[in-house]
Amino acid sequence: MIELKPLGNTGVMVPEIGLGTWNYTGGVEPLRKGIELGAYLIDTAEGYHTEDVVGQAIRGIRDRVFIATKVSGKHLRYDELLRAAEGSLRLLDVDYIDLYQIHWPNPSVPIKETMRAMEHLVDSGCIRYIGVSNFSVSDLKEAQSAMRKYPIVSNQVLYNLNNRGIEKELIPYCERYGITIIAYTPLDNGRLATESRGRGIKVLKQIAAEINKTQAQVALNWCISQPNVIAIPKSNSIARIVENCGASGWRLSQAHIRLLDEAFS
Repeated sequence: MIELKPLGNTGVMVPEIGLGTWNYTGGVEPLRKGIELGAYLIDTAEGYHTEDVVGQAIRGIRDRVFIATKVSGKHLRYDELLRAAEGSLRLLDVDYIDLYQIHWPNPSVPIKETMRAMEHLVDSGCIRYIGVSNFSVSDLKEAQSAMRKYPIVSNQVLYNLNNRGIEKELIPYCERYGITIIAYTPLDNGRLATESRGRGIKVLKQIAAEINKTQAQVALNWCISQPNVIAIPKSNSIARIVENCGASGWRLSQAHIRLLDEAFS
């Protein structure tokens, strides 16, 4: 089964491997399989146009899943944000959203207005927790200063072996303030799972062979080896979902993590 990690300081535990749905076209069954295997955190967004299929996949098992979705950065005015949340609730066919995230920062809208709407959604029971996505440290600080009642519990950002820009500032900041990093595109759009050339890939393949795992499983396990990082790989096939879920329940050695860090530096 997939291991769990705390969501910020909420006391809620979530799977360290979840299910992403950006560009998802696999239908209901792969998502259902992922939930069955313990990857019961499903991430979607109003801009992905996958909230409806997620709603179909969780029908009858709402109490077994953790639903994360996002409001578009174009809809961060107070009234627009409330309407966007209503639309997501309708498409997902749920009474509440577990984690509602701002998809990207929009400097043309005062962050206080946006966060007032987000906190209203918590007060009204439409959402449980507030998250953000694609926020830098400075974006996070500004958003946090605008909060009056509730914390920001997560920041969803690009993170994988080929894209490690968040390691210097963002990961330490989020760890310090109890903000879970949700890593999107953790397999770099499949490159880390399928490519066979390059110095880093050579090391990745070598480690995978040594420990009897796949390239994808090693790359995902490296990603979630950070204490406050969970990953949401996307796959349209049941077989790949099963493979991705197999990235949890074990840990790379520190020696292997060092080798990968150096190979992909």
